[in-house]
Amino acid sequence: MVRRIVVALGGNAILTDDPTAQAQEIALETTAEQLLPLIKDNDVEMVVTHGNGPQVGNLLLQQLEANSEKNPAMPLDTAVAMTQGQIGFWMSQAFTRALIKNQMERVPVISVVTRTVVDAKDPAFDKPTKPIGPFYDEAGKDDMLKQYPDWVFVEDSGRGYRRVVPSPKPTRIVEAEALKPLISSSVLVTVSGGGGIPVVEAEDGYVGVEAVIDKDFSAARVADLVEADDLLILTAVDNVFINFNKPDQKKLEEVTVAEMEGYIAEGQFAAGSMLPKVEAALDFVKKTGRPATITSLENLEDFLKHDSGTKILP
Repeated sequence: MVRRIVVALGGNAILTDDPTAQAQEIALETTAEQLLPLIKDNDVEMVVTHGNGPQVGNLLLQQLEANSEKNPAMPLDTAVAMTQGQIGFWMSQAFTRALIKNQMERVPVISVVTRTVVDAKDPAFDKPTKPIGPFYDEAGKDDMLKQYPDWVFVEDSGRGYRRVVPSPKPTRIVEAEALKPLISSSVLVTVSGGGGIPVVEAEDGYVGVEAVIDKDFSAARVADLVEADDLLILTAVDNVFINFNKPDQKKLEEVTVAEMEGYIAEGQFAAGSMLPKVEAALDFVKKTGRPATITSLENLEDFLKHDSGTKILP
């Protein structure tokens, strides 16, 4: 029986310390090699989503540096579209090379530019939370605020300050129905890059909005809409922990929705890092009754052999 898995890649799978295109392409080639075992036995249909927080923030800065009457800077929704195409191209290249290297040329690869519908009244528009772009020290942050006083910055996990923008919850993926025949044809599909281009519904179609959607919540929505059997959220650690970095820390393996909701109520997961991944996984499990796993790229082999990682069950 063929199993359909939606894989959500963390930012560490694309951008390391070097923001050049070449470095990000090399990082994705490594990522593609690590993901291929999922599909090598022809028993898994894989759909891949990814974030774009660093890339879209960097692109906006480039846009603003060149902003002029004759060459105006693009708005945030358009920048999301640009990075979705950019990273989608890199991912298609990386998967194609990895497939050829592993004698799996039979698997076609496609990257689809997708729009994600959000609610125009989502309270997230009034409370920016999504970090984008580079890190700044305090002096750098103050300098940016002098140039752009309406920007909002937050301290990010002890690594410095980052700009944050609205991150409304996704309600649906416009192109979801068009994706199903591609996936069923054993095409390796990359979709909903950077959470998808944020749009709201209008009488004559859709209108782009200034936001960046969390890629894990978007992945949960994609997984639901394409009827995936599993949602696999990849991050920097093999398991989710409670009492993290404390003497009594404990890794979570198989946990229920009710247990995870209890840990959230205790404040076990950091708002800017593990919490949205856990919440996205819970969203998928509660809507579908199917499992979601949070683990690392490096743990994929063990996930395949032993179902390891933190697996959330109904």
